[in-house]
Amino acid sequence: MRRSIAILTVAFMLALPGGILAQSYPNKPIRLVVPTAPGGSPDILARIVGNKLTEQTKQPVIVDTRPGGSGIIGMEIVRAATPDGYTLLLMTVSTFASLPALKSALSYNPDRDFIALTRIASAANVVAVNAGLGVNSVAGLVKLAKDKPGQLNYGSAGNGSPAHLAGAMFNVLAGVTTVHVPYRGAAPALSDMLAGQIQFLITSPLVAMPHARAGRVKVLATTGAKRDPLLPELPVVADTVPGYEIVQWWGIAVPAGTPRSITERLHRELMTALNSRGTKALMNRNGATPHSESPAEFIAFMKAERSRIANVGRKAGISLD
Repeated sequence: MRRSIAILTVAFMLALPGGILAQSYPNKPIRLVVPTAPGGSPDILARIVGNKLTEQTKQPVIVDTRPGGSGIIGMEIVRAATPDGYTLLLMTVSTFASLPALKSALSYNPDRDFIALTRIASAANVVAVNAGLGVNSVAGLVKLAKDKPGQLNYGSAGNGSPAHLAGAMFNVLAGVTTVHVPYRGAAPALSDMLAGQIQFLITSPLVAMPHARAGRVKVLATTGAKRDPLLPELPVVADTVPGYEIVQWWGIAVPAGTPRSITERLHRELMTALNSRGTKALMNRNGATPHSESPAEFIAFMKAERSRIANVGRKAGISLD
């Protein structure tokens, strides 16, 4: 009898901390690390989701942009953080798909060092050009690039970023030579395009469309396989460059070792946030489509993405080693 009571007591004590954590979490501010420069798509999406989580949990979600190293600096910050649910990571294609697919040695393991919770949004990129370039279509950009080989520069948020891959794919499939210029994020690349330092940028509509609507840049097309329902007025690059397709996506992760009770609570909160009308409207307004899925679905999606990007890298001759 005493032995049975002791076993039951131990079992209860082992189960108790998770329950307490789930009930009390969160009871202080949450930090959401964005591994890119302020003003880019990850920053915009982090603030949309973070504001909604703040509203739901009654605790501030503080967006902390940490650019550098093609996103690796931000990854390392979250990897080293205490796994208690108070440090989250805004995942990008670069950090969880491109770098693992194109670089043989990384300081982190995206599967072992983090727990992926869900994809939060995706978006077809847009091809944006400097307003003074005199180009009004993808065909016009291809012609100019062929007339001036090696003289047109395109920006990106860093080596291996979606914009880098998008530009490299454009070179290969359009049969042109343009020069890649890496930045610490999409926002500084856009600033240089506005100033005429680079000529074009293949980036998220979250970054480009506000400037296009204000007449500061020209957006020529989207990069999905078919017209984007959020930007139906734009053609797709594939209409001019057959086979061209590339999209971006973003997600949320926490450090490995975060208690299951916390990850489950976070996932529930994220599902509520992503399925709210307000979040959907804000993302749609910025050209992104919200996603809500299980961790297993998200992990399967990421593995497929790494395979696809590795294939693009081979075709374009991209290696980050």
